[in-house]
Amino acid sequence: MKTKPLEKGQNIVLKNVFFETNSFDLKKESYVELNKLVSILKNNPNSKVEIGGHTDNRGAKALNDKLSSNRAKAVRDYLVTKGIKGNRLTSKGYGSSKPIGSNDTEEGRAQNRRTEFKVL
Repeated sequence: MKTKPLEKGQNIVLKNVFFETNSFDLKKESYVELNKLVSILKNNPNSKVEIGGHTDNRGAKALNDKLSSNRAKAVRDYLVTKGIKGNRLTSKGYGSSKPIGSNDTEEGRAQNRRTEFKVL
């Protein structure tokens, strides 16, 4: 992750944020990556960010939308527990509406199952 000042409009995929399958429970392996984000946000105290949750296109759209929303909120909640003020954070679930890889391959679907943050 970048350690230089955050710029409005910047969008960064959090590479090592993991959840249990069909769940929004953060896996402990995610904490290293999320703690880097905490540090970045503490070093950029005036920045506001949106945490975005994304899924692949497998499963029902309504379930994917809800899952992505809950995962984004779980990341937001974690950041708040680490001292980031909630008024600096929003969370939004995008479901499968913004793929970055092909949903026709497992590799592409894995790319689409992601958490991002966007500087507002």
